[in-house]
Amino acid sequence: MSATAPAPSPAPAPATSTAPGYRPRRTLPLRVEAMRQLRRRRTLVVGAVLAALPFILIAAFAIGGQPDGSDNRNGPSLIDTATASGANFAATCLFVSAGFLLVVPVALFCGDTIASEASWSSLRYLLAAPVPRTRLLTSKFLVALGFSAAAMLLLPVVALAAGTVAYGWGDLQIPTGGSLPAATALPRLGIVIAFIFVSQLVTAALAFWLSTITDAPLGAVGGAVGLTIVGNVLDAVTALGSWRDLLPAHWQYSWADALQPHLEWSGMIQGAAVSVSYAIVLTALAFRGFRTKDVVS
Repeated sequence: MSATAPAPSPAPAPATSTAPGYRPRRTLPLRVEAMRQLRRRRTLVVGAVLAALPFILIAAFAIGGQPDGSDNRNGPSLIDTATASGANFAATCLFVSAGFLLVVPVALFCGDTIASEASWSSLRYLLAAPVPRTRLLTSKFLVALGFSAAAMLLLPVVALAAGTVAYGWGDLQIPTGGSLPAATALPRLGIVIAFIFVSQLVTAALAFWLSTITDAPLGAVGGAVGLTIVGNVLDAVTALGSWRDLLPAHWQYSWADALQPHLEWSGMIQGAAVSVSYAIVLTALAFRGFRTKDVVS
């Protein structure tokens, strides 16, 4: 009696690397991330502070009187013409806030991206969703840059509206003499806002990079703000000579050339090139380091 050979076992099904229907590019959509960030209290607080600043300045001018430039030892500035028109008031608000105040929301939005998820112990769950690390960084950084741009746009728009109501609509008076027609002043203010945003890219990228290497959001935000302040201090050291040209802070007020009768681009181009160069390097460091980071939070 001969034994029959056992029937061959069925071939195993081919393994698939991803679940059916999974699309890495559809994870963490920008709209979803934007709504998450919009609902956060710090976003509402930043928006309220920036929207309130023009009204605080209007109240200060109403209480203290019209600026006359008598205390300005460095020559006339935009503050001397702040109450000449709504356009002048918007330019003044940008002048007093570009050096520091606008740095804070940029550092906050970009430095709070990854570090906040780590501090909430939700970062590893996002990556296990699964959201690819590159996709996670891209979505969060783009949304953070979007909110930073919105913050820089909110301030001058509110200032222009409030200043027009308080001081009227008219030409933009140049402190050194002359004026820009209102129809010309508005596009020039747009150039100013665009340059300020580009000049802050280095702060945004620095905060973003720090956010990928720390679990403390305040550390990333504070580190970016602190290093920005250090850059401003170094720019004030005239003994550095031409080395200051490599500092983003050295070009942060180059946008003033856009508010002259003849638009001058050279300073803004150099400042934008320096800022973008630093931003590219810092962003690359953030992506390179996070892709191999051991995430345990």
